Amino acid sequence: MILYECGVRYEKTADNGMTKKVTELYLVDACSFAEAEGRITQEMQPYISGDFDVVTIKRTNYSEIVEGLSKADKWFKAKLVFITLDEKSGKEKKQAVYFIVRASSIDNAHICVVEHMKCSVMDYEIATLDETKIMDLFRYKVNTSSNG
Repeated sequence: MILYECGVRYEKTADNGMTKKVTELYLVDACSFAEAEGRITQEMQPYISGDFDVVTIKRTNYSEIVEGLSKADKWFKAKLVFITLDEKSGKEKKQAVYFIVRASSIDNAHICVVEHMKCSVMDYEIATLDETKIMDLFRYKVNTSSNG
């Protein structure tokens, strides 16, 4: 699974009735940039009336998705540092990995990461935890319907 961050630009109507161009960020899992563009276009069509453009696509370095609260509307980027022992030198090695975490607040995101990691045997520390501008994540859905 590779997550791609896609910037979608469209005209959004504000509460006061005025429209303005906005660019919002979304994540999709895909195998290539072309597939990511196709997937985000397909996912956004039902939600946006009028034209929209996919203005950016970039590959992310997220290794896991932590969907702590499925009703939460915020996404946080967590940088975890795994601490291992180099067998040859006997020294500590640190390896950074990044998680994308759905949560309602930064405190809740921290709780979700700790809960997600509680079964891990690896020593780790949460180096950073930051709110992102990501609006939503669209995961690949396997078509389970059969034609016969």
